[in-house]
Amino acid sequence: MSYVVAVVGATGNVGQEMLNILDELDFPVSKLHALASRKSKGVEVAFGDRTVKCEDLETFEFSTVDIVLMSAGGAVSKEWSEKIGKAGAMVIDNSSAFRMDPDVPLIVPEVNPDDIRLAKKKNIVANPNCSTAQLVVALKPLHDAAKITRAVVSTYQSVSGAGKEGMDELWNQTKAIYGLGDATPKFFPKQIAFNVLPFIGSFRDDGYTDEEAKMWDETQKMLDPDIRLTVTCVRVPVFVGHSEAVTVEFDRPITPDEARAILRDAPGVMVVDKQEADGYVTPVDAAGEFAVYVSRIRQDPTVPNGLSFWVVSDNLRKGAALNAVQIAQLLDESGTIQPKSGYRSITV
Repeated sequence: MSYVVAVVGATGNVGQEMLNILDELDFPVSKLHALASRKSKGVEVAFGDRTVKCEDLETFEFSTVDIVLMSAGGAVSKEWSEKIGKAGAMVIDNSSAFRMDPDVPLIVPEVNPDDIRLAKKKNIVANPNCSTAQLVVALKPLHDAAKITRAVVSTYQSVSGAGKEGMDELWNQTKAIYGLGDATPKFFPKQIAFNVLPFIGSFRDDGYTDEEAKMWDETQKMLDPDIRLTVTCVRVPVFVGHSEAVTVEFDRPITPDEARAILRDAPGVMVVDKQEADGYVTPVDAAGEFAVYVSRIRQDPTVPNGLSFWVVSDNLRKGAALNAVQIAQLLDESGTIQPKSGYRSITV
């Protein structure tokens, strides 16, 4: 069977990565539509060895589509996702618009695949925050083995998490500083080149940011509402790849060797953990890869039953586009959706 698929936001970083991964995973696409704003109508984007011209989101007929991969931001999703769902297409939304909606499943296939049964309520499935996705892939197998009671997470998030404007700002500031030019911030609140910013999103009344709150809200929704999390989200001058320093407390003792063995057997996880100068994974190593990498697994001697470790993943892939396509695969494999036509003949 094959599906008519539309990618909304096809000219953006994540939209383009969605097109790449649909092709890489050989997802059964009978016809693909690339959708964007009116100003991008006619712009060509790559899909495998072909190009597709962008169509106007405002005038597109969604009743002809089986699956919509939505990556155009929260405002666009709030305006369009429910309309698209009512038209009969299944929306996989990469924004935060519906993540905490009780009638919308929030899915990481390695973590809570059974929640896909809720997808037909609104014909919307939510993709988690990019930092949450990689975190829960690492936490889930450990939580199954020894219940996690508390976690402390510090993120080191790349500028691609802020979109093309974030990447452009890092590139332009770096060039300006080397060339003694103007490095005045235009997109981020402070200079990002050769700097780190302990602020992502917007401040809440409790002093945390909404980006930090997303991580504990989403982890609790997908994994366990009783896990207590405290989070500090930091933007770093890295183009692609989010990293996280994680300290976890369990309800029973668990050794680093036991944790390594559990994680090595877990879906979507790669353990690279040698006590050598290069025995860990960095964002540069993870860029372009599908896996969530775990390194630096060690005992935390300051709390009972504590472990600390380092988690890295390509935020445009597992943190966004790859997880969305994996959700599409899960919808197909679980029989949650059926294509309107069943023959596979690629047409673009």
